[in-house]
Parts: sequence; structure tokens; C-alpha cells
Amino acid sequence: MTKEELINEAIKARAYSYSPYSKFKVGSALLTNNEEVYLGANIENASYPVTMCGERNAIYNAYCHGVKKEDIKAIAIVADTEEPCSPCGACRQVLSELLPVDTPVYLGNLKSKIKITTVKELLPFAFEPKDLNA
Repeated sequence: MTKEELINEAIKARAYSYSPYSKFKVGSALLTNNEEVYLGANIENASYPVTMCGERNAIYNAYCHGVKKEDIKAIAIVADTEEPCSPCGACRQVLSELLPVDTPVYLGNLKSKIKITTVKELLPFAFEPKDLNA
């Protein structure tokens, strides 16, 4: 699957967004090494701190279906933004722990702008499980 095809899957995932407060729909698509795609969309709540971002939903969806860290090939994140949509800090932390650090991250928008980065580039000094044993 090409990065453009994965981004199109993320665009489709935006349809599942529940965002009545912000009206900011985010879609995400996670690709595995065996070409399976797991979708996620942001789900809001009136109590904003319990809102879930689209990329975390895609990752958790994959993990709930038995996908392991080493099975993940790429992830795409898309919103209706001027520039490619970038993940929030909480999502960057989840990406850094649940995806390989060299995983391509395709940031996109509805205007066909794409920025390609990696998990490591998004959060170069991630808090890691080993830090808990300091």
C-alpha cells in the first residue's frame, strides 16, 4: 500500500469521528507488515480530558486485534487543516512506546499536502519504560 492509499484510508476514517464540540475531525490509518489496515477517529466527550485522538484509536484498535509493535509498518494522520495535521503530545508519547521508532508517520490534510516523518523525529527524547527504573 502506498502512502497516498494509506492517507486515503485515514480520510475515510474521519467519517467515524464524533466531534460535536470542536468540529475538528481527525482520521488515522495504521498499516501492518501484512498489509492490514486499522482505522481510528477522534471521539470527543463533554469532559474534554477523556477525549480520545484518532491516532491513538487506530493504534489501540490494532493492538486489540493482536497486532504487536514489530508488526507495524506505517501510520497516517489526517485532518482538515491548512498544513499536514501533526499529533498532540499525548499521541506522540503513545506512538513512541507502541510503534517502532523508525516507523514512517504520514501527516496529511484534505488538500493533498503530506509530510513524512518518523516516530523518533516526532518525539526525540521520549519518556520510555526504562526511565521508570531510574
